[in-house]
Amino acid sequence: MLGGAGLLLGVTAGPAQAAEVSYATKCVPPAASGLDPVEGTTKVEITAPATAKVGDTVEVVWKFVQAASKNPDIIDLPKDSVQPSGTLKAAGAQAAGIAMQGARQNPAIPKGGAMVLSDMKGTLKLTTPGEVTLTPDAYAINAFSTDTKCAPTETVKSAATINVTAGGGSSSSATPDPSQSATGGSDTGGSSGGQTDFTGKEVSVPYACKTPIGDKNATSPVQINAKKNGGSFDLTVQFKKSVMDSPADIPKDSVKPSMEVVLGGADKGTVRVEGPANADAIKSGDPIEIPDLTGTYKPGASGTSTLSPGVLTVNALGTTTTCTPTKTEVSLSLDTTEQANGASGGGSSSTSGSGGTSGGTSAGGTSSGGGLAETGAGDHGALKALGLVAGTVILLGGAVFTFLPGRRVR
Repeated sequence: MLGGAGLLLGVTAGPAQAAEVSYATKCVPPAASGLDPVEGTTKVEITAPATAKVGDTVEVVWKFVQAASKNPDIIDLPKDSVQPSGTLKAAGAQAAGIAMQGARQNPAIPKGGAMVLSDMKGTLKLTTPGEVTLTPDAYAINAFSTDTKCAPTETVKSAATINVTAGGGSSSSATPDPSQSATGGSDTGGSSGGQTDFTGKEVSVPYACKTPIGDKNATSPVQINAKKNGGSFDLTVQFKKSVMDSPADIPKDSVKPSMEVVLGGADKGTVRVEGPANADAIKSGDPIEIPDLTGTYKPGASGTSTLSPGVLTVNALGTTTTCTPTKTEVSLSLDTTEQANGASGGGSSSTSGSGGTSGGTSAGGTSSGGGLAETGAGDHGALKALGLVAGTVILLGGAVFTFLPGRRVR
């Protein structure tokens, strides 16, 4: 059972237990979609160790037996296009919110088919002897780069209980799965122990975008990774499996993205990262994907510094689309040592995709503000691709999870 559930427990932890609970749920689509909320029933199975000791770090598994609704009769969901995340509440001897996340793994789901969501995992370090109960709470479903948020509408019963005894000896920390860098929801970082590679947490960033054809809203999963390079860090910003289809042909070398990564904690300012222009033409109907954005972060302060996705800018054929996060989502924390001419106070170093460094500075130390201004008209096909993609994605993603079978689409 331990092997089947994939539990990462220390030698002091007892046998695993699994229990199912169901609860009434209300799911709300992105506000920009204009779609109504839907109410249904969520059935969840929670697997956790029956016993453990103080100091143990245990992994728990959230399995969706039934999602709150089926896939409505609107579109087919392709394979590996849906990702769940949520919160599991710990109570009793120890109170905590356990961040849970699943892989973007699912079979192809036809119109009207049952919604199939991957198992979510998270970890909890036990600090207090006694009974710790585990209760499923709110969760989100990400598809087509948008989130549908689901929350209980009734008191949910606990699904599992861990009997925690007074510990002694070393704790048993879970070994992270490299393919699930966001498992448990904790930020990774720090430079202790000779570590050189740091994997950030995948975060869902809500963007307000100003496009040449109007304002659009969209949510994208973003992850910031770092590699130590002397006193600095080479950054890579990844947009995780964004599904964007182009409604028009776009020529090669005409679309170039960049971002201002926002620094927090000990350090201040922003770091510019850039991606290469599209090497190939993008045909109508083909996916538009943002390539990895790279840059170099030279710390301007000593301590623990945080990195969050900031303003995203996409330049195409003389036009500019600017997307500003509506809230800050920390993806990575690093232990930093101040470097001469570092970023603190607003200065930032910028690099191109080839890694060349320049001494550029950013305007301000946060992601607030409108970013770069629009630059005017250009090729209508490219404008349509850049402007409509956010709105199209929101409508599709919102529709996927907000209608029960048989409900009329607005």
